[in-house]
Amino acid sequence: MNKNELVSSVAEKTGLSKSQAVAAVDAFIESVTGSLKQGGDVRLPGFGAFEVSHRAASKGRNPSTGAEIDIPARNVPKFSAGKSLKEAVNS
Repeated sequence: MNKNELVSSVAEKTGLSKSQAVAAVDAFIESVTGSLKQGGDVRLPGFGAFEVSHRAASKGRNPSTGAEIDIPARNVPKFSAGKSLKEAVNS
């Protein structure tokens, strides 16, 4: 499912117009992004949790040259599925 399909599904299930559904989906994405940017997390009971995970700096290799490269430390977004979502996917 891509964003347009998600917007159509939200509009259909909520009775919102497509432009209102676009605004709702965009607001959700902005809210989650903003919270993660500030170092917080977003927990949706039954669905899952969006969190920020820290990756330490490491060494890697360029596959074409074999040269060693430094991979900098960084923060990465992480999603953990909730129990209800896992059960729904596996039933």
